[in-house]
Amino acid sequence: MNNPLSQIFRFILKLVFALSAAVLAVGLLLVALTVFALSLLKSWITGQKSAPLMAFAHFQKFSQAGMWTRGPARQPSPKAASGQVIDVEARELQDERRES
Repeated sequence: MNNPLSQIFRFILKLVFALSAAVLAVGLLLVALTVFALSLLKSWITGQKSAPLMAFAHFQKFSQAGMWTRGPARQPSPKAASGQVIDVEARELQDERRES
């Protein structure tokens, strides 16, 4: 028969491990949400799209192209196939910081 004192000690040890795992999980979740919020704030300030949103857009693009679906691929929009070509003059940009 087990000692009641060892059973109590085992229960307390399990409780401590469960609480520490819960604190770790909540902490990691808060860190991830903070990083995501700061990424969105940076994207709003700079005017560039954030990396997580770009990743979701990338997955959505391939999903619409029929890569992950069993159905036929969707046809591209008529705007993409308009055939307009814009001719521009190319010029080299000098980076002043690298030349110093």
